[in-house]
Amino acid sequence: MHSPLALVRDPQAEADASPRAAEPFDALEQLVGVNLARLRAERQLSLDALARASGVSRAMLAQIESARSVPSIKVLCKVAAALKVSVAAFLRRHATNGFEHLPAERSARIVSENGRYSARPLYPDAEPGAAEFHELRIAPLHTEAGTPRAPGTTVNLVVSDGTLEVSVHDQRQLLATGDAIVFDADQPHSLRNPGDTEARAFRVTLKAETPPRWDVPAAGATRDEAAREGVPG
Repeated sequence: MHSPLALVRDPQAEADASPRAAEPFDALEQLVGVNLARLRAERQLSLDALARASGVSRAMLAQIESARSVPSIKVLCKVAAALKVSVAAFLRRHATNGFEHLPAERSARIVSENGRYSARPLYPDAEPGAAEFHELRIAPLHTEAGTPRAPGTTVNLVVSDGTLEVSVHDQRQLLATGDAIVFDADQPHSLRNPGDTEARAFRVTLKAETPPRWDVPAAGATRDEAAREGVPG
C-alpha cells in the first residue's frame, strides 16, 4: 500500500548545523576564483607561496581569484596538485576539499505517513546531479509503491539486511541479503518486505538525460508556440 511521504528532520540538529551559504556567482570565472581563494585561505597560503608550490605565476593566480582570467586545464591541474585537491573542487558549489562529511545524526529522512518506510538521502542538501543515493528501511510485511520516473531512468538496488521483493509491472524478484537488482524506473514498481524483521537496502537512481525535443511546452502554450520551440504537436 502506497503511503504519503514526509520530510523529517531533527530540530536540534537543524539548529546546530551551520546554514549552507548560497553561491552568489554563476559565471565559471567567478566560481573558479571563489573556490581557489577559499582553498588557498584554508591552507593559509599566500599567493607567492602557492605560486612557488604550483609553478603558476603569482600574477596568473591573482587574475584567476579575481575572475579576470579563465585558467586552462593544465594550469588548474598544477594548482590542484599543489593544493592536494581534485580539479573538480574548483567547479563545485560545495565540498571544495573533495569531500563532504554527512553526519548520520543530522541527516534528513523521508518517512511514510505510517512510519513503516523511510529513505535517507546520502548526498548533500544541494540538488543532486545525474544520480541519487538513498538508504532505505522497510518495516516487516510493508509494501511501498515507487513513483514512476522519467523514461530512461534506472534504479540499482542492493539489499544489505533482510529480504525484499521487487515488483516491476507483473514481474516479481525476491532478493536476499547481498542480492542486487537493476530495473527501469519509468515503469510501475514497488518494494515489499516479506520478512518479520526490518529490511534495509541502498538505492542508486540514475537519471535520464531528456533530449531537448522531448521538452513539454508550458501549460497554455499554443500549437504555434510549441512548433516554434520544436516540440511535436
